[in-house]
Amino acid sequence: MQPFTTLTAIAAPIDMANVDTDKIIPARFLRKLRSAGYGRFLFHDIRFDESGAERADFVLNRPAYRDAKILVANTNFGCGSSREGAVYALYDYGIRAVIAPSFGDIHYGNALQNGLLPAILGDADCATLRAQLHTQPGAQLSIDLAAQRITGPDGAAYRFDIDPDRKQKLIEGLDEIGLVLQHLDAIEAFEQRDRAARPWLA
Repeated sequence: MQPFTTLTAIAAPIDMANVDTDKIIPARFLRKLRSAGYGRFLFHDIRFDESGAERADFVLNRPAYRDAKILVANTNFGCGSSREGAVYALYDYGIRAVIAPSFGDIHYGNALQNGLLPAILGDADCATLRAQLHTQPGAQLSIDLAAQRITGPDGAAYRFDIDPDRKQKLIEGLDEIGLVLQHLDAIEAFEQRDRAARPWLA
């Protein structure tokens, strides 16, 4: 996955609370191959009407927010089922970070595992940022993961917490497999020693 270090990008406000994973990607699309791109299914049933036409009032359909790479959401974002496809849909659309007061626990872990930063700020801070994004469509936020700092459109800075190990994996662009592969030489050397010591197991 791509390393996450700093990001300055357009941010879009998501005002709904309790956005569950079925809103992020409806279950019927999980049968599709991810290689085709899950981004087109992101928020499908609130982004498009029954005929497939865009809903003009949905935030990501508005010209100023179409290229957003950051979402500022409300409480309990990503609640509901454990589907990893919800993170795939966000990531494939181009979202690299979601800022919210709270996340569904499994969604939070899935995001980190797939290179998407879930940053937790207080309710009031998230409400302030969403209000600024509504009044300044197309405004950018800046995120510095090393410093654990988010800078709003008005220049105000907000600090967020993140587990140090998970932070380092994001910075280095490593998932669990990538972490293991960092030690591949040591693993192979152990296997060679073990085969030499116990040849009867070969």
